Amino acid sequence: MSTSRQDMLRGLIRDVPDFPEPGVVFKDITPLLASAPAFETSIEELIASAPHDIDVVVGMEARGFIFAAPVALALGAGFVPVRKPGKLPGDVLSQGFDLEYGTAQLNVRRDAIGTGARVLVVDDVLATGGTVGATAKLLEQLGAELVHVSVLIELSFLSGRERLHSLGIDNCSAVLSV
Repeated sequence: MSTSRQDMLRGLIRDVPDFPEPGVVFKDITPLLASAPAFETSIEELIASAPHDIDVVVGMEARGFIFAAPVALALGAGFVPVRKPGKLPGDVLSQGFDLEYGTAQLNVRRDAIGTGARVLVVDDVLATGGTVGATAKLLEQLGAELVHVSVLIELSFLSGRERLHSLGIDNCSAVLSV
């Protein structure tokens, strides 16, 4: 990606100190999403870094949905949401994980992804790797193959990529790394 495109995106990400907890600097992407050229650029870059021989794109609640759904459409793949507890009907699998500021849980429907499906995971931010790691464990339980992880922003100082590597996830790309 060109430096000017990176600068455009980077300039539209706002740091919000002490949110959601003291000591955490939240990366607010609302200004980026409000700019049609920046939003389009972010989607184009996620698509460019993605493998094109996948069956399903998975996005995690909630900001991951914003990026994963248009990537899925562009790749001709299905979209599957991974949600917070209590948001999916029917039979679900659950996976708990640690965040940089607490714990959380993610769910996916047991029938959402078929055995052997090739999956691309798309999210807005890779921080500690907890959300992607939990999603990978859910995909493993479903018998799906995690092919690649694409994120808009990687917070490299939190070593999420190293955590993913320790889980056997080596195919990961970020549009921006901070």
